[in-house]
Amino acid sequence: MLIKRPDDIAPSEITPEAIYRARRHFMQGAALGAAGLLLGNAEAEAAALAARPSPYRVSDDLTPLKDVTSYNNFYEFGVNKDDPAANAHTLRTRPWSVRIEGEVLKPRTFDIDSLMKLAPQEERIYRLRCVEGWSMVIPWIGYSLATLLKQVEPTGNAKFVEFVSLKDPQQMPGQRDDVLDWPYREGLRIDEAMHPLTLLTFGLYGQTLPNQNGAPVRIVVPWKYGFKSAKSIVAIRLVKEQPLTSWMQASPREYGFYSNVNPTVDHPRWSQAKERRIGEFFKRDTLMFNGYGEQVAKLYTGMDLRKYF
Repeated sequence: MLIKRPDDIAPSEITPEAIYRARRHFMQGAALGAAGLLLGNAEAEAAALAARPSPYRVSDDLTPLKDVTSYNNFYEFGVNKDDPAANAHTLRTRPWSVRIEGEVLKPRTFDIDSLMKLAPQEERIYRLRCVEGWSMVIPWIGYSLATLLKQVEPTGNAKFVEFVSLKDPQQMPGQRDDVLDWPYREGLRIDEAMHPLTLLTFGLYGQTLPNQNGAPVRIVVPWKYGFKSAKSIVAIRLVKEQPLTSWMQASPREYGFYSNVNPTVDHPRWSQAKERRIGEFFKRDTLMFNGYGEQVAKLYTGMDLRKYF
């Protein structure tokens, strides 16, 4: 089975022992005070640490935390993989609010702490596959995006969901360059957004999201390439028409709207058939839908996934 229930496997069987023991110790509170000060909000940290195990988890070995937080794509802080870790300290994640608007009956604005408390949070172990050919396995913390969207009652006209990230060149030095047309925008079809695997994400590895990983709130869509998972979100818009996403605008030949992990469709500049798991030397075969086909393939019944890439 791709996804195992919590009773099927013990955490110590899927996590390197040193990381597992360290994380359990951290979650018991020994380092809570220091972590709260470091991340700027002890209450939010405590909420993330309260995450319960989830049935949505893969049994792959976890990518070490140091790699997860030091090898990132987050162009708002620079185009090199180590730029976000070096530069994201300038991001202020409190106060923060997210507005949900558009084709909804009850548009709302949530401050980040209310958003974190809206539903019980879970720890979900998901694969993350980058379009450039590398991948990670990360214990994310959050709850299904569908829980939030139901709060605003989408209308029948809501066919797509658009995510808008923060635009603030003072906090995000990468936005001083015209690599993309800022702010960063991404989108999903409404049924993709409402799928239970689509995670509204507030943390990883038992702590709130580090700035370089998309603090204070991001999306994780595990069967799509990583750039589909918008970071540092300030607005969620439910719309009638397919939104123009940032990477589609920048290079429509290379980045389609759907961007499902598909090893049979090459990027124009490289093959997608293989991937390199961070921390491993040899490449492995790329799995269709990143290995989540059993859960999501039915969303694309009848679609030509070479055309709608």
